[in-house]
Amino acid sequence: MKSPVPQYLENLLDEVRDNTDGAVADYIPNLAEADPDPLAIALCTVSGRIYAAGDADRLFTMQSITKPFIFGLALQEHGEKVLDVVGLEPSGESFNELSLDRSTHRPMNPMINAGAIAVNQLINGTESSVEDRVAVIHDFLGRLAGRRLSVDGDLADNELAGADRNLALAHMLRSHGVINDDARDAVDSYIRQCAAEVSVRDLAVMAATLANGGVQPQTGERVLDAGVARLTLAVMSSAGMYDGAGRWMARVGIPAKSGVSGGLLGSLPGQLGIGTFSPRLDSEGNSVRGRLLYERLSDSMGLHLMNPAEVGVHAVRSILVHGEDTVLTLQGVINFSAAESILHEIARHDFTEGRLVLDVTRVVTVESIGRRFLSSVLAKMRSAGLDIALHDPEDRLRELTVDGDRPESLDAEELAEVESEPPENDGEW
Repeated sequence: MKSPVPQYLENLLDEVRDNTDGAVADYIPNLAEADPDPLAIALCTVSGRIYAAGDADRLFTMQSITKPFIFGLALQEHGEKVLDVVGLEPSGESFNELSLDRSTHRPMNPMINAGAIAVNQLINGTESSVEDRVAVIHDFLGRLAGRRLSVDGDLADNELAGADRNLALAHMLRSHGVINDDARDAVDSYIRQCAAEVSVRDLAVMAATLANGGVQPQTGERVLDAGVARLTLAVMSSAGMYDGAGRWMARVGIPAKSGVSGGLLGSLPGQLGIGTFSPRLDSEGNSVRGRLLYERLSDSMGLHLMNPAEVGVHAVRSILVHGEDTVLTLQGVINFSAAESILHEIARHDFTEGRLVLDVTRVVTVESIGRRFLSSVLAKMRSAGLDIALHDPEDRLRELTVDGDRPESLDAEELAEVESEPPENDGEW
């Protein structure tokens, strides 16, 4: 059965598609000539299921979106020694500001360019060649995405030719002993790190790896230790959106990282990863339409990190077949993650006849996005000839309708009669 999530994402894109605010990055020749109109979004759950809409297969360079991942790789290789060269505090300054902490001479955090260059120089050891360091970085990014990533070498060459600002940062870091490599080699390595190409599907999977405590949700590989993934998300939440990070966390509440090519990555611990792409940027270097998409996702799906609702990925308590009736027992909070999990379980079963009974006596609360998705799927099941019934003594799904009608209601006695027939399965399909 087709999930309603992709259509929901298409509708989100339609809501922001006509917005032409902002402009493409003009300080990198290849990006200055980029088409400003592509628009895409993808979600990946911690179970590895992907939903996408728009130009979801279009490739673009990661740029600064690589920063949190390479910070994680450095932590994986060197542990807390990474903090000898970079701090963890928000800077409140532009991403390319020529400044260091006054007392330690470290960059303020790994999300600004100075911090990212310093972190890059740790990968594969401080004595590594540029070629070997870049190879390790791109291999790591590919493991996060679950596939080998291509690299835009032309863009990297053009960016290096005009990298005066980053070269100044590297010279400043070198003068204080933060990095040892030649300044040009350090910037070359960093720029080639940023030239890895991804789609929004890749971004969503990479973000879901962080959300999943460092385990790639599709390959099952542990790419990062759980503590490393947690610290990476913490830094994203405080500094991932540069000097707009505070407003972002207050308004959107999803740890995120932007890139000047138009990509925007978000990771919600324990639930999902998000990727969007739209090249026009605001004055802070963040995608305008990407930001709007995240605001809508946060509001409609209840994805704000400070939302007090429990994560609902284990919403399906049991699925038992009793003769012609299938009883689906739900539990907990039915939010987006819970609804997506429920829809996945429904889709696994070949409902061709009989009746589906939804038992929601163990449900605590139902968010609007969960109700919307359930209504959509139940309507499709009814149109396929399946009867729908609901056991909801507390009326928690009081606004749930199927094609505008309230499903048949079963009281406790009627449900007990259904369940009196021995189940034909043990809860697994």
